[in-house]
Amino acid sequence: MLTKKQFLEVSQYLDSLFPNAKCELFYSQDYELVIAVMLSAQTTDKSVNAVTSHLFKKYPTLKSFVDADIKDIENEIQSLGLYKNKAKNIKGIAETLYYDFNSILPSDKNELQKLPGIGNKSAGVIRCEVFKIPDLPVDTHIIRISNRLGIATKKDEPIDIERKLKKIIPEESWIKSHHQLIHFGRYFCTARNPKCEECKIKKYCKN
Repeated sequence: MLTKKQFLEVSQYLDSLFPNAKCELFYSQDYELVIAVMLSAQTTDKSVNAVTSHLFKKYPTLKSFVDADIKDIENEIQSLGLYKNKAKNIKGIAETLYYDFNSILPSDKNELQKLPGIGNKSAGVIRCEVFKIPDLPVDTHIIRISNRLGIATKKDEPIDIERKLKKIIPEESWIKSHHQLIHFGRYFCTARNPKCEECKIKKYCKN
Protein backbone atom coordinates (compact mmCIF):
# COMPACT_ATOMS: atom_id res chain seq x y z
CA MET A 1 0.00 0.00 0.00
CA LEU A 2 1.37 3.39 -0.97
CA THR A 3 1.82 5.90 1.82
CA LYS A 4 0.43 9.43 1.63
CA LYS A 5 3.96 10.69 0.97
CA GLN A 6 4.49 8.21 -1.85
CA PHE A 7 1.17 9.05 -3.44
CA LEU A 8 2.17 12.72 -3.33
CA GLU A 9 4.99 11.78 -5.70
CA VAL A 10 2.49 9.94 -7.90
CA SER A 11 0.18 12.97 -7.82
CA GLN A 12 2.97 15.34 -8.83
CA TYR A 13 3.79 13.07 -11.77
CA LEU A 14 0.12 12.98 -12.82
CA ASP A 15 0.08 16.79 -12.59
CA SER A 16 2.93 16.92 -15.09
CA LEU A 17 1.20 14.50 -17.47
CA PHE A 18 -2.40 15.66 -17.19
CA PRO A 19 -2.58 19.12 -15.59
CA ASN A 20 -6.04 19.81 -17.04
CA ALA A 21 -7.67 16.40 -16.83
CA LYS A 22 -11.46 16.59 -16.82
CA CYS A 23 -14.60 14.67 -17.69
CA GLU A 24 -14.61 13.83 -21.40
CA LEU A 25 -18.34 13.21 -21.76
CA PHE A 26 -20.20 15.89 -23.70
CA TYR A 27 -23.27 17.52 -22.13
CA SER A 28 -24.88 20.93 -21.70
CA GLN A 29 -27.65 20.13 -19.17
CA ASP A 30 -27.21 18.37 -15.83
CA TYR A 31 -29.61 15.57 -16.77
CA GLU A 32 -27.66 15.02 -20.00
CA LEU A 33 -24.59 14.17 -17.95
CA VAL A 34 -26.64 11.62 -15.99
CA ILE A 35 -27.72 9.98 -19.24
CA ALA A 36 -24.18 10.08 -20.68
CA VAL A 37 -22.68 8.56 -17.53
CA MET A 38 -25.26 5.79 -17.58
CA LEU A 39 -24.60 5.12 -21.27
CA SER A 40 -20.84 4.92 -20.66
CA ALA A 41 -21.15 1.59 -18.82
CA GLN A 42 -19.12 -1.05 -20.67
CA THR A 43 -18.26 1.30 -23.52
CA THR A 44 -15.97 4.26 -24.23
CA ASP A 45 -16.64 7.95 -23.71
CA LYS A 46 -15.83 8.47 -27.40
CA SER A 47 -18.61 6.07 -28.42
CA VAL A 48 -21.05 7.71 -26.02
CA ASN A 49 -20.24 11.20 -27.33
CA ALA A 50 -20.83 10.04 -30.91
CA VAL A 51 -24.32 8.89 -29.89
CA THR A 52 -25.30 11.76 -27.59
CA SER A 53 -24.29 14.41 -30.15
CA HIS A 54 -27.41 13.30 -32.07
CA LEU A 55 -29.51 12.11 -29.13
CA PHE A 56 -29.45 15.41 -27.25
CA LYS A 57 -30.38 17.35 -30.40
CA LYS A 58 -33.35 15.10 -31.09
CA TYR A 59 -34.51 15.34 -27.46
CA PRO A 60 -33.51 18.86 -26.33
CA THR A 61 -35.44 18.89 -23.02
CA LEU A 62 -36.09 16.55 -20.13
CA LYS A 63 -39.79 16.48 -21.05
CA SER A 64 -38.95 15.42 -24.60
CA PHE A 65 -37.29 12.31 -23.17
CA VAL A 66 -40.32 11.67 -20.96
CA ASP A 67 -42.58 11.84 -24.03
CA ALA A 68 -40.24 9.90 -26.34
CA ASP A 69 -41.09 6.50 -27.80
CA ILE A 70 -38.64 3.99 -26.36
CA LYS A 71 -38.17 2.37 -29.78
CA ASP A 72 -37.00 5.71 -31.15
CA ILE A 73 -34.50 6.02 -28.31
CA GLU A 74 -33.28 2.48 -29.02
CA ASN A 75 -32.68 3.42 -32.65
CA GLU A 76 -30.62 6.42 -31.58
CA ILE A 77 -28.33 4.43 -29.26
CA GLN A 78 -28.25 1.01 -30.93
CA SER A 79 -24.53 1.32 -31.71
CA LEU A 80 -23.85 0.99 -27.98
CA GLY A 81 -23.81 -2.28 -26.08
CA LEU A 82 -26.88 -3.18 -24.00
CA TYR A 83 -28.80 -0.50 -25.90
CA LYS A 84 -32.28 -1.90 -25.12
CA ASN A 85 -31.68 -1.79 -21.37
CA LYS A 86 -29.98 1.60 -21.66
CA ALA A 87 -32.96 2.98 -23.57
CA LYS A 88 -35.21 1.89 -20.69
CA ASN A 89 -32.83 3.61 -18.28
CA ILE A 90 -32.94 6.84 -20.28
CA LYS A 91 -36.73 6.87 -20.07
CA GLY A 92 -36.57 5.94 -16.40
CA ILE A 93 -34.06 8.66 -15.58
CA ALA A 94 -36.17 11.29 -17.36
CA GLU A 95 -39.41 10.17 -15.74
CA THR A 96 -37.91 9.92 -12.26
CA LEU A 97 -36.34 13.37 -12.48
CA TYR A 98 -39.47 14.92 -14.01
CA TYR A 99 -42.11 13.35 -11.78
CA ASP A 100 -40.29 12.56 -8.52
CA PHE A 101 -37.68 15.34 -8.34
CA ASN A 102 -39.53 18.21 -10.00
CA SER A 103 -36.93 18.20 -12.82
CA ILE A 104 -34.19 19.10 -10.33
CA LEU A 105 -31.14 16.85 -10.18
CA PRO A 106 -30.46 15.86 -6.55
CA SER A 107 -26.94 16.13 -5.11
CA ASP A 108 -27.46 13.49 -2.43
CA LYS A 109 -25.73 10.24 -3.34
CA ASN A 110 -28.57 8.02 -2.16
CA GLU A 111 -31.11 10.07 -4.09
CA LEU A 112 -29.00 9.91 -7.25
CA GLN A 113 -28.91 6.13 -6.97
CA LYS A 114 -32.70 6.08 -7.25
CA LEU A 115 -32.22 6.97 -10.93
CA PRO A 116 -32.24 3.88 -13.19
CA GLY A 117 -28.76 2.71 -14.14
CA ILE A 118 -27.03 4.97 -11.62
CA GLY A 119 -24.98 3.16 -8.98
CA ASN A 120 -22.36 4.29 -6.48
CA LYS A 121 -19.67 5.03 -9.07
CA SER A 122 -21.96 6.92 -11.43
CA ALA A 123 -23.46 8.92 -8.57
CA GLY A 124 -19.95 9.89 -7.50
CA VAL A 125 -19.10 11.04 -11.02
CA ILE A 126 -22.23 13.20 -11.14
CA ARG A 127 -21.52 14.73 -7.73
CA CYS A 128 -17.94 15.57 -8.76
CA GLU A 129 -18.84 17.00 -12.15
CA VAL A 130 -22.11 18.83 -11.51
CA PHE A 131 -21.92 19.80 -7.87
CA LYS A 132 -18.13 19.81 -7.31
CA ILE A 133 -18.68 17.69 -4.20
CA PRO A 134 -15.43 15.86 -3.33
CA ASP A 135 -15.67 12.19 -4.22
CA LEU A 136 -13.43 9.59 -5.81
CA PRO A 137 -15.51 7.24 -7.97
CA VAL A 138 -13.60 4.21 -9.20
CA ASP A 139 -13.85 2.97 -12.79
CA THR A 140 -11.99 0.20 -14.64
CA HIS A 141 -8.98 2.43 -15.30
CA ILE A 142 -8.63 3.37 -11.65
CA ILE A 143 -9.03 -0.27 -10.62
CA ARG A 144 -6.17 -1.23 -12.93
CA ILE A 145 -3.89 1.60 -11.75
CA SER A 146 -4.66 0.87 -8.10
CA ASN A 147 -3.78 -2.79 -8.57
CA ARG A 148 -0.55 -1.98 -10.38
CA LEU A 149 0.52 0.52 -7.74
CA GLY A 150 -0.24 -1.92 -4.94
CA ILE A 151 -2.97 0.28 -3.50
CA ALA A 152 -5.52 -2.48 -4.02
CA THR A 153 -5.65 -6.21 -4.58
CA LYS A 154 -7.53 -8.13 -7.25
CA LYS A 155 -9.99 -9.24 -4.57
CA ASP A 156 -11.03 -5.66 -3.79
CA GLU A 157 -14.40 -4.39 -4.98
CA PRO A 158 -14.56 -0.84 -6.43
CA ILE A 159 -15.98 0.50 -3.16
CA ASP A 160 -13.01 -1.01 -1.28
CA ILE A 161 -10.57 0.68 -3.67
CA GLU A 162 -12.45 3.95 -3.28
CA ARG A 163 -12.02 3.78 0.51
CA LYS A 164 -8.32 2.95 0.21
CA LEU A 165 -7.67 5.83 -2.18
CA LYS A 166 -9.52 8.26 0.07
CA LYS A 167 -7.21 7.30 2.93
CA ILE A 168 -4.06 8.35 1.07
CA ILE A 169 -5.38 11.24 -1.03
CA PRO A 170 -6.41 14.54 0.63
CA GLU A 171 -10.10 15.26 0.24
CA GLU A 172 -9.43 18.52 -1.59
CA SER A 173 -7.63 16.50 -4.29
CA TRP A 174 -10.21 13.73 -4.75
CA ILE A 175 -11.85 15.19 -7.86
CA LYS A 176 -8.56 16.08 -9.53
CA SER A 177 -7.04 12.68 -8.72
CA HIS A 178 -10.15 10.92 -10.04
CA HIS A 179 -9.77 12.57 -13.44
CA GLN A 180 -5.99 12.23 -13.57
CA LEU A 181 -6.00 8.54 -12.68
CA ILE A 182 -8.59 7.89 -15.40
CA HIS A 183 -6.48 9.76 -17.95
CA PHE A 184 -3.37 7.93 -16.80
CA GLY A 185 -5.11 4.59 -17.33
CA ARG A 186 -6.76 5.65 -20.58
CA TYR A 187 -3.74 7.19 -22.30
CA PHE A 188 -0.55 6.05 -20.53
CA CYS A 189 -0.83 3.06 -18.20
CA THR A 190 -3.14 1.22 -20.58
CA ALA A 191 -4.42 -2.33 -20.19
CA ARG A 192 -2.38 -3.41 -23.19
CA ASN A 193 1.06 -2.04 -24.06
CA PRO A 194 1.42 0.45 -21.19
CA LYS A 195 4.24 2.99 -21.56
CA CYS A 196 6.34 1.39 -18.83
CA GLU A 197 9.72 2.53 -20.18
CA GLU A 198 8.61 6.17 -20.02
CA CYS A 199 6.95 5.89 -16.62
CA LYS A 200 8.54 7.88 -13.78
CA ILE A 201 6.64 6.03 -11.04
CA LYS A 202 7.57 2.57 -12.28
CA LYS A 203 9.31 1.84 -8.99
CA TYR A 204 5.90 1.56 -7.33
CA CYS A 205 4.44 -0.75 -10.00
CA LYS A 206 3.62 -4.33 -9.01
CA ASN A 207 2.78 -5.37 -12.56
